[in-house]
Amino acid sequence: MNEAFLNYYNKIIHYTTEGQGNTIVLLHGFMESLQIWEDFSYELAKKHRVVCIDLPGHGKSECIQQVHTMELMADVIKRVVDELEITSFLLIGHSMGGYVSLQFADKYPDMLKGLVLFHSQAMADTEEGKIMRDRTCDIVKQNRKNFIIHFIPDLFAEENIEKFAKEISLLQSFVIDMKEEAIIAAIQGMKGREARFNVLKDLSVPVLFILGKMDKRISLQNAMEQAQLPVHAEVLLLEIGHMGYIEARNETLHTIKAFAEKCFELKF
Repeated sequence: MNEAFLNYYNKIIHYTTEGQGNTIVLLHGFMESLQIWEDFSYELAKKHRVVCIDLPGHGKSECIQQVHTMELMADVIKRVVDELEITSFLLIGHSMGGYVSLQFADKYPDMLKGLVLFHSQAMADTEEGKIMRDRTCDIVKQNRKNFIIHFIPDLFAEENIEKFAKEISLLQSFVIDMKEEAIIAAIQGMKGREARFNVLKDLSVPVLFILGKMDKRISLQNAMEQAQLPVHAEVLLLEIGHMGYIEARNETLHTIKAFAEKCFELKF
């Protein structure tokens, strides 16, 4: 795996590359980092070139603004792929990374060979959801570390919290030093994002939805309705929570491998 950094408006953006062939870009979610993809990157890089990016304020990437909008983060992705001279790729986004992926697909649809919404969806926050985002910011300001410690286990299905205690502890260690302003910048960015149903309707490339029946963050009903919008959509529905790359590692990895082969074989 090759580690690299680039300068984006005098801020550092961190990314890694691995393997050769058709490119897959992996985006992590809120309060995660590219470290979550180490296992997937290793496996996918056996046949493909894999790029993993630390979104602004996450991992080793610096905070850029007080609010990290989905558009700003999509432009960071564009900057990285331009740096690597990549012109087409399969884009995979987990949770918030899916929101960024949809924004990228809206701005640069011709660059995509396919899109994977990994526990993500195209709906904007409801008014109630926006209020909850602001409350979450207040909680972060009061006790950042306590928020991090309690937030991550809640992403898993209740029955999987004890089962994956080691993995949860590792995820917590990845972000325990994440700065307050970076957490809030991401929360405010998600709060302000717009719906992207038009992207799902207009994309000519395949879209894969990976969903958990016990996901507390993504409405299964809403996501299944959105899966009717693309010209070519596939759904992997699992008995898990929000963390499929851990809770259903083999199933999700196998599905992504097969989906990638399909995307790169199709001609658009």
